[in-house]
Amino acid sequence: MNVLFDKVLYANPGPTLTGDAVTLRPPRYRDWQEWAALRGRSQTFLKPWEPEWSRDSLTRAAFRRRLRRHGEATRDGTGYSFLIFRTSDEVLVGGITLSNLRYGVSRACSVGYWMGESFVRQGYMKDALARVVRFGFRDLRLHRIEAACLPNNTASRSLLRSVGFCEEGYARAYLKIDGRWQDHVLYGLVNDAPVR
Repeated sequence: MNVLFDKVLYANPGPTLTGDAVTLRPPRYRDWQEWAALRGRSQTFLKPWEPEWSRDSLTRAAFRRRLRRHGEATRDGTGYSFLIFRTSDEVLVGGITLSNLRYGVSRACSVGYWMGESFVRQGYMKDALARVVRFGFRDLRLHRIEAACLPNNTASRSLLRSVGFCEEGYARAYLKIDGRWQDHVLYGLVNDAPVR
């Protein structure tokens, strides 16, 4: 059943990306237990930065729904979701997503990410973000990648700047985070290389 679910959902799962210290690949049904355990251990750490968690957010059924949405976005070309694994021992450390891909005159997308509490400030997310940016610019031929974070999320703001993102503005009541509409600082990164 689980193998069949993986095959049906991920007939075209998306790429696997390799950084210096991390490997990024699309989530699969068999990742549920490790994903739920890491998110569960990190819940207090993650909650202030994320949309409100539902009562069943860590259940197998909720993970299956999440996989279905990710699979549809990948097939439609509107998004790519990756779990981030430490290359040295294949331990799950977090996740990163390119979403709301737009082509035509825009050629842009948004990036979002999360990291398990025990893995923060070890360079894994910087490595993952740099690799996803490279994928977006080189493979997807995007012109621009956007990000938003809460003004008091100094770690995320520092991470974005370290990869080359520039602060571009301030959006009032931009996203509903932790159950409240909250202001966000907006960041952008532009691909200066010509797209062929």
